[in-house]
Amino acid sequence: MSSHREAPEISKDPVADSTDLYAFVSPDKTSTVTIIANYIPLQLPSGGPNFYEFGDDVLYAIHIDNNGDGRADISYEFRFTTTVRDGETFLYNTGPISSLGDTSWNRFQTYDVSMVSGGSSTVLGSGLPCPPCNIGPLSTPDYGSLAAQAVASVGGITVFAGQRAEAFYVDLGSIFDLGNLRPLANAHAFGSLSAGPGVNATNNFNVNSIAIQVPISAVTRSGHPVIGVWTTASRQKARIFDSGAGEYVSAGPWEQVSRLGNPLVNEVLIGMGDKDRWNALPPHDDKEFLTYVTQPGLAGLLNVLYPGAFPNLAAAVTAGTARADLEAIFLTGIPAGVVNKTYTTFTGTVLADMLRLNTSVPPAGSPSILGILGGDVAGFPNGRRPGDDVVTIELQALAGATLSLVDPTYKVDAVVKSVTDFKPDPPSIGSPPTGSFPYLGTPYSGYNEPS
Repeated sequence: MSSHREAPEISKDPVADSTDLYAFVSPDKTSTVTIIANYIPLQLPSGGPNFYEFGDDVLYAIHIDNNGDGRADISYEFRFTTTVRDGETFLYNTGPISSLGDTSWNRFQTYDVSMVSGGSSTVLGSGLPCPPCNIGPLSTPDYGSLAAQAVASVGGITVFAGQRAEAFYVDLGSIFDLGNLRPLANAHAFGSLSAGPGVNATNNFNVNSIAIQVPISAVTRSGHPVIGVWTTASRQKARIFDSGAGEYVSAGPWEQVSRLGNPLVNEVLIGMGDKDRWNALPPHDDKEFLTYVTQPGLAGLLNVLYPGAFPNLAAAVTAGTARADLEAIFLTGIPAGVVNKTYTTFTGTVLADMLRLNTSVPPAGSPSILGILGGDVAGFPNGRRPGDDVVTIELQALAGATLSLVDPTYKVDAVVKSVTDFKPDPPSIGSPPTGSFPYLGTPYSGYNEPS
């Protein structure tokens, strides 16, 4: 749900649907920053015979703003090409795939990556291979080797594009059932259900990842360690169906159809009537959506769904208190002195939804999945690492956990620490992030995870 099917139109276009965005100082290579943009949500590992792949007709991009104006100073663009070796067979592969050049792999993808900066585009790499999907022990017997072969170094950066295990966890079945958080289910206004731990709706699913590892010095300005990051997917303006070829043909300029900066913004904050428009606009236009952030509907809804549980939050909502804390978290970054004397993700006064990362903060020795709420300044909302429990962090922030940072007179309601879709600990992700690039785990195979 971080950005899975978050708007009506993009929910019909999964290959262009950005699901999650991560940005963090690489724990094993601290002079670099790693950015991971995931696409194609909720992939059932056994979903053959046409397994998952990037869209040949989609322009994928990772954008970096290093001067705080909400506009891209550096963009890395990715275009994919699908090749079919034998059009007469229905099979994805006709034997074991032992290498990325194996001729038994019938339908494969390559990609080109370019860097756009200062109005010019430079091709960094062409024809780079993606690994296959993880079909099963007979088709992809040594998947780790295949994935390793797909890690490439081009133009001073390290890149990877291919299937990985879903690292985001959320109780979709509960949270979209009238905001029913299972740990608080016995206090819900529309029915008392048995309270219990959450159910990870994304467990055993895969995603398609585009990952880059870039020297920090290449994406920051001297004396300004904070960058803003977002990802987009674009399609050409005209698209028609060629019945003779049985495929769509695209032409014209590129038009943005999906974007993602901070997790959950379009799902949880933006109103239904504006979700598709939000996806089509750049971050520097986000002042148009300010009210959704400073007067979040979910904060008021919590008082309806759990009557009497949030008296202080209810009073703030009734008084029309503008949520300066949420404005800082999502739209400007957090100024120094709010959390402590040194912590900051502030990029300036331009309101823009970007995932902000202070590249001068080293990786945590003992990370907390609650990031800043767990006392871990290297975690969300200072960038985002695989494993950060962004659902709990943002739900608690919306419920008032961060309001006292900007209003010392505000008393956080006692129940806020229980506002989570998991309790007492998040469930096992199953294939946790690995310790080296591209960090997300080996994708689940259709044979081993058929459910």
